Amino acid sequence: MIYLDAAGTTPVRREVLEAMWPYLTGDFGNPSSHHELGERARSALETARADVARVLGCRPGEVTFTSGGTEADNLAVKGIALARRAADPRRTRIVVSAIEHPAVLESARSLARLHGFAVDVVPVDGAGRVAPASLAAVVTQETAVVSVMYANNEVGTVQPIAELAAVAHAAGVPFHTDAVQAAGVLPLDVHELGVDALSISGHKLGAPKGVGVLYAAGRLTVEPLVDGGGQERGLRSGTENVASAVALATALRLAEAERTTAAPRLAVLRRAFVDRVTELVPDAVPTGDAEQRLPGNASFCFPRVSGESVLLELERRGVVCSSGSACAAGSSDPSHVLLALGLDAETAQTAVRFTLPVTITGEELETAALALRDAYAAVTGIAHR
Repeated sequence: MIYLDAAGTTPVRREVLEAMWPYLTGDFGNPSSHHELGERARSALETARADVARVLGCRPGEVTFTSGGTEADNLAVKGIALARRAADPRRTRIVVSAIEHPAVLESARSLARLHGFAVDVVPVDGAGRVAPASLAAVVTQETAVVSVMYANNEVGTVQPIAELAAVAHAAGVPFHTDAVQAAGVLPLDVHELGVDALSISGHKLGAPKGVGVLYAAGRLTVEPLVDGGGQERGLRSGTENVASAVALATALRLAEAERTTAAPRLAVLRRAFVDRVTELVPDAVPTGDAEQRLPGNASFCFPRVSGESVLLELERRGVVCSSGSACAAGSSDPSHVLLALGLDAETAQTAVRFTLPVTITGEELETAALALRDAYAAVTGIAHR
């Protein structure tokens, strides 16, 4: 099997398993307990928090462990918006881009439905980029929070986050970015990015599913969504998942150490793969920004061909990829991301996304490209060389 769905999830790294194992076995204590087992768990948790903070360039106290990227996004969008409105009743609007992950879009819609907020959606261009001028046109003194993702999970487009954050700050508005896909392949220093809040997810990095992180600047007030014993400095009550926190910190540290060599290598392989696919299947239409994109993301549409049919034929040939966001699994609706790029609904249904794991080789990608040629021919009856 050639696995090309790293944006969906990644296997747990051996180093990560080894790092978390003690906290699933001998050092199983509750970090809130005041005995030796609990103190050892507390020490491991705070070491993990400090490790994450070093990668993000922030203080450990600004790192909150969550159950994943979705919870981190919810806590950022809802928590900041509710706190901002409580401090200033005029702050009743939320700004998001048209291509956000459902975790952000549905958080904004929930605030509108349950709490009376209004949602302003910033458009993107045909490559999926948010122009700073477009953001400036919708941010007002009524805006409570702006959320624009660092890199898109479907088409791979990377946003000019520092410029966009500066637009929000000029209006006195905090800026959150979903960096789930960016972690491990793009710089994450929150001060260089200029963000007030940032979300990541462990299972995209080689940690287990079920753990994430929210960075929230210390100056920022965030309303908690989960009440209870006041763990995570009151932002996320509940007994902390120590083993998973250690796992995420280990995976993030390893990915960051490898990033400066792994990301350029993936970019070279991805460009070659895109060129090879368009050579073998001339009908393939690459989507997203050609250069300002995640190094390991190659996405295409195949007009007049069902993307799901292509996926099935690829899997029969040993190549595993996806049609877009795994979080939209089961939906028959066309991708909101591709519609926002200006594609019609029929074309948006033809999407196929290849996302490269760091272990991928050029030989495997050549095999995948040939398999795609054959899969396309099987679906359409059109054979290319």
